[in-house]
Amino acid sequence: MAEFTLPKNSVITEGKTFKAPAHAKNIRRFEVYRWDPDSGENPRVDVYELDMDDCGPMVLDAILKIKNDIDSTLTFRRSCREGVCGSCAMNVNGKNTLACTKAIDAYPGTIKIYPLPHMSVVKDLVPDMTHFYAQYASIKPWIATQTPAPADSERLQSKEDRAKLDGLYECVLCACCSTSCPSYWWNSDRYLGPAVLLQAYRWLADSRDENAGARLDELEDPFKLYRCHTIMNCTDTCPKGLNPAKAIAETKKLMLQRQ
Repeated sequence: MAEFTLPKNSVITEGKTFKAPAHAKNIRRFEVYRWDPDSGENPRVDVYELDMDDCGPMVLDAILKIKNDIDSTLTFRRSCREGVCGSCAMNVNGKNTLACTKAIDAYPGTIKIYPLPHMSVVKDLVPDMTHFYAQYASIKPWIATQTPAPADSERLQSKEDRAKLDGLYECVLCACCSTSCPSYWWNSDRYLGPAVLLQAYRWLADSRDENAGARLDELEDPFKLYRCHTIMNCTDTCPKGLNPAKAIAETKKLMLQRQ
């Protein structure tokens, strides 16, 4: 199980248990992390037994079932439920993922649902993403150019140059990779982490961008880039099947090539 940042001097306590209806035959058990900062109480784990004959197939469906029919106080993020927004990132049975893309049947036995590890918790399954988004903004995630735009067309790419962005542009900034990275747990104040570094390489790899030198200058730092120790948790956990570790390695190659 990954680490979690808890309120100071607190422990996770046993919470409430919500039983399935007496007539239910197909029951699954869900243990869900709960913490309300306004209550003054310790975090707890509540247990919900769901009738799977009356629930959708995905982990997010179970969470919505709990919210809508059992316990309206449960707090979490979600949006389109299609795996392209990153909102419902959480830790399921010890691994970061998107709840909307994981089938309940992919997990045997009890399903344990926690917020993303090593982030401050706002409430229940909602982590504080403020620092993560600030790091993302720091890499200037947009095309920067020096030359004037063509008068009668867009800035065009060849098919070959466009293909270099495959495996990079699909990132949905869910933070599953960064919050699974021990180097990010230890140095998140200065290390940018796999998600942001993959995004940084996405712009370095874009043939339309003309600011590679300044981008590399910004990354030339003992912590921003070089705290990556190729542990590979990031690539293992990415719900989109991307390879942040490879993007980090390619960025390091660019650093060497300009020396």
